[in-house]
Amino acid sequence: MSAEVVIEGLTKSFGKQAIWRDVSLTLPPGEVSVMLGPSGTGKSVFLKSMIGLLKPDRGSCVINGVDIVTCSEAKLYETRKLFGVLFQDGALFGSMNLYDNVAFPLREHTKKSESEIKRIVLEKLDLTGLQGAEGKLPGEISGGMRKRAGLARALVLDPEIILCDEPDSGLDPVRTAYLSQLLIDLNAQIDATILIVTHNINLARTVPDNLGMLFRKELVMFGPREVLLTSDEPVVEQFLNGRRLGPIGMSEEKDAAQMAREQAHVEAGHADGTAGEDMRGVVPQLVPTPGLPPRQGERRRKDRVMKILHTLPPVAQQGIIASLTDDERRHYGVGGARTGFAQPVAQPSPRPRPQPGPHDTQEIARVPEPGWPGGGRP
Repeated sequence: MSAEVVIEGLTKSFGKQAIWRDVSLTLPPGEVSVMLGPSGTGKSVFLKSMIGLLKPDRGSCVINGVDIVTCSEAKLYETRKLFGVLFQDGALFGSMNLYDNVAFPLREHTKKSESEIKRIVLEKLDLTGLQGAEGKLPGEISGGMRKRAGLARALVLDPEIILCDEPDSGLDPVRTAYLSQLLIDLNAQIDATILIVTHNINLARTVPDNLGMLFRKELVMFGPREVLLTSDEPVVEQFLNGRRLGPIGMSEEKDAAQMAREQAHVEAGHADGTAGEDMRGVVPQLVPTPGLPPRQGERRRKDRVMKILHTLPPVAQQGIIASLTDDERRHYGVGGARTGFAQPVAQPSPRPRPQPGPHDTQEIARVPEPGWPGGGRP
């Protein structure tokens, strides 16, 4: 199950301090999306605004026809049940064991019997790899286990939308890799719409279907992962490569004088914080663990992206086409052999985005109707 989230012109400030303004994006149903951005850009505020914990100044956030910005408290309360939220620190009750923490939403929002609650709780604990740990207190387990317990609790009401606020914070790279795979596996099993806020570049490159970035109180971009991963926007390039050289500074943004000084340092041979490898480029996306069903959101995403392929930057087009299987190439009418995934461009130069004409949709790819050969979707 999954729901579409349509956000238009969302703006939030605290007093005179603007957090972000005029944010518009759509979270497609059943797809995994990631929101990047420097610390302090309001990513967590954005998640809280999506579920009505904070009220935006203006704009709309529509879920299943309900605008949570303007709806009644009763309607907001009901709509929130569509969400499962994994908070940064897990937000577990320290005096409750993992079983009672995970059972809490069921006892609070449903009238299920304790036997039914037990079945659901143990199922979600097993799903997140915590079977046998239900009797432990949050203080008795590792940070990674607390994250997974928070995720299990977010899943007990079978949400249509899952929000993850920096699920990798405080975890080592190995545990982050396991958590990334877990999120993909969950999406394959329950087809939920997932939005992840993170600073982890490896997670951002390998997990999502869609990528966005907040910076300077604006949404820099949001769309298919290949667009951001191949972008030559200075802020995107700097963030993906984790370097000092660029518009992002210690206090989010820099003035021209500081940027000029740092450029001079780099030209003089001073390292700018990177290993010298350009992290841009389309890399393979994680797939569900063998034995699990294919992700329905991935198939819908490919159909959607192939329809708009002609509107995307050329380097992003190359990355998308290179990722298709031979069967998918035949299905979409894309010629040529697979050549692997798009590689980073050493010195990218801005290219004008092609302006499609009324019949250009069929020039690069086609999406047969009503579906794949044999009827329906694979």
